[in-house]
Amino acid sequence: MGKTVKLADIGARLGVSTVTVSKALSGQKGVSEELREKIIVLADEMGYKRELTPKKIPEEGGYTLGVLIAEKYIGKYDSFYLKMYQTVNVSAVERGNLALLVTIDGQTEKERLVPKVLRENRLDGLMIIGRLEKEYLEVIHRAVNVPWVFVDFYDGEDKADAVISDSYYGAYQMTRYLLKRGHRKIAYVGTLLSTNSITDRYLGYTRAMLEYGITPKPEWQIDDRNPETGLVDEKNLFQFPKEMPTAFFCNCDVVGSIVIRKLRSLGYRVPEDVSVVGYDNYLYPGLCDIGITTYEVDMKKMAARALDILLERLRGADSITRLHIVEGHLVEKDSVGIVDFCAV
Repeated sequence: MGKTVKLADIGARLGVSTVTVSKALSGQKGVSEELREKIIVLADEMGYKRELTPKKIPEEGGYTLGVLIAEKYIGKYDSFYLKMYQTVNVSAVERGNLALLVTIDGQTEKERLVPKVLRENRLDGLMIIGRLEKEYLEVIHRAVNVPWVFVDFYDGEDKADAVISDSYYGAYQMTRYLLKRGHRKIAYVGTLLSTNSITDRYLGYTRAMLEYGITPKPEWQIDDRNPETGLVDEKNLFQFPKEMPTAFFCNCDVVGSIVIRKLRSLGYRVPEDVSVVGYDNYLYPGLCDIGITTYEVDMKKMAARALDILLERLRGADSITRLHIVEGHLVEKDSVGIVDFCAV
């Protein structure tokens, strides 16, 4: 039996990304017609099977899965969620399934529009990575009657299975790490209620501080993004308190890199003067010249768990929805210093 052709194999031959190949083969916009034709022709030449169906090989797969991600989570640099999709796609293809990336722009979400690929009933299941507006999820749910699973967020109403990292306990560990190194004036960087994970991480941070007898001050909670658009706003937010904390716990590594850049612009050294920790252990190369101590999210395990759940649903698993938490671990790098204990 010949080697199974993957989307990545096609992309490598043409020098394009897996996402571009997926968009071209699924008829999505964002790919020129000339490139789309090249990809389709090459896929056929390489023996890539685009028209698998559950009826042909149900025990192996053959499902077409939609992976929805809001464009606001895919910025200038390669994003954590885009990497998550690539991880899901590799695993899906290895099992004989196809995972199509469907990006949702702000206007589509605001106007409650259903993407064409969903309206055409071409999908067997849905995976939604990153929070979408509650009202928009309702529209999608009414339009597409297929099993679905949320990744890195949950709706609180048990409408679907959800797979999340252990944001609460991970943040608790990260904050204790700073406390054990003498830090008492620790700020949290993240706009509360903008995402489940940012809020959960704040709660974990707060618990650790309270256990050390410290009540976080209001000025230690620093907004990083517009709560309505979800976009990180380096220009208008990231307002540091007048009395500089000795450490910053940032809700993700990208935000950590912004904090480090701003601290340096104000004349502070990291970690000699101020310490910074992040979350995810995922940062696009070149964004920061020092390693940020962080909490690593087990992306592969999250992707595999979400895919397992969706495939089990498609095979008729019970209808009880569950919240699945995937643990990670602390990764020490270069952005934290030890300070002499001082009272708040």
